[in-house]
Amino acid sequence: DILGGKRRPDLVLARQVAMYLSREMTDLSLKAIGEQFGGRDYSTIISACNKIEDDMRFDPELSKVFKDLKKRIKGN
Repeated sequence: DILGGKRRPDLVLARQVAMYLSREMTDLSLKAIGEQFGGRDYSTIISACNKIEDDMRFDPELSKVFKDLKKRIKGN
């Protein structure tokens, strides 16, 4: 579902989170990330990342959640 085109709010958020983490934690280009998410345009990736960054800026607890999530993904 996360790679598909469904626009349910829970799937949209999960997709945006995955796009953000892909950009933050890999060396993939925006185009390559977009291809991994069903052929989405690079501007979609930028938009998703900006939204997540804005959300974290206004919600310190969310920022902490992302920091912890990145640590878990890295295995630290």
